[in-house]
Amino acid sequence: MKNIVSIKNLSKIYDNNFQALKDINLDIKKDEIIALLGPNGAGKTTLISIICGIVIPTSGSVSVDDFDIIKDYRKTRSQIGLVPQELTLEQFEFVFNNVSYTRGLYGKPPNPSLIEKILKDLSLWDKRNSRINELSGGMKRRVLIAKALSHEPSVLFLDEPSAGVDVELRQEMWEVIKDLRNTGVTIILTTHYIEEAEAIADRVAVINKGELLVVDNTSDLVQSMGQKTLIIDLHDAVNSLPSKLDKYNLNVLNNGLSVSYNYASKSKQTGITSLLQDMKEAGLKLKDINTEQSSLENIFVELVREK
Repeated sequence: MKNIVSIKNLSKIYDNNFQALKDINLDIKKDEIIALLGPNGAGKTTLISIICGIVIPTSGSVSVDDFDIIKDYRKTRSQIGLVPQELTLEQFEFVFNNVSYTRGLYGKPPNPSLIEKILKDLSLWDKRNSRINELSGGMKRRVLIAKALSHEPSVLFLDEPSAGVDVELRQEMWEVIKDLRNTGVTIILTTHYIEEAEAIADRVAVINKGELLVVDNTSDLVQSMGQKTLIIDLHDAVNSLPSKLDKYNLNVLNNGLSVSYNYASKSKQTGITSLLQDMKEAGLKLKDINTEQSSLENIFVELVREK
């Protein structure tokens, strides 16, 4: 599949000698959702700002649909939509007029039927004649998305799209984002909600201190870098474990009624067979066994900690 955004050896050093980005290389495929994960100050906003033409890079290059963001800035900016985290809206303007006006700012001719379709797709059509200050926080965020889509971009940046909305609205926003991808829009989002990336992103890019730590398919990342935990329930509670089991680094849980054992997801030799045999020989009677897969959040925390 074609790359819609291509980032090569990108670095950014600000005037105070702070290096916000260090040699970033990233290709983003057409029609995918990719999530940028990283703590505050990791470089996510700088990266987005460079691609959108707001910040000038120190070195490296970025192209959007094979057009350079500096040499062909008019073409690249016309293909990009940006939804900021802050609710920066004209509070007393009507929804339909506001979205239409944004389209005009990009030099696009009026297209009421397109604006109608965008508002309907975002469940905003019944609010088209409402003033923005009459809308809820979730609806205002949808208006921001509508404005970003008004000039028909091929790439949409969402900066913390579900920030400040409750769980129900957050899940509705996830469905909106998935639907947008199905219309052919490539979506790049930053998020602090790990479950958001796990729920909707095709790929995840983890960035910390200006460096790209890992880029992978979401499911593959969890599978390859995650750990599994074996939870073993015991018939009788134990205060301590026999020294014979020390090599397994077991954790005692549930007031001595359970123990847990961590092992690598892709390991050919997990050690489970020998563990169960040694537990039996130590006189421990097993009641039940369950496994748990580590989440993307665990992987993210470990990657950042290691870096």
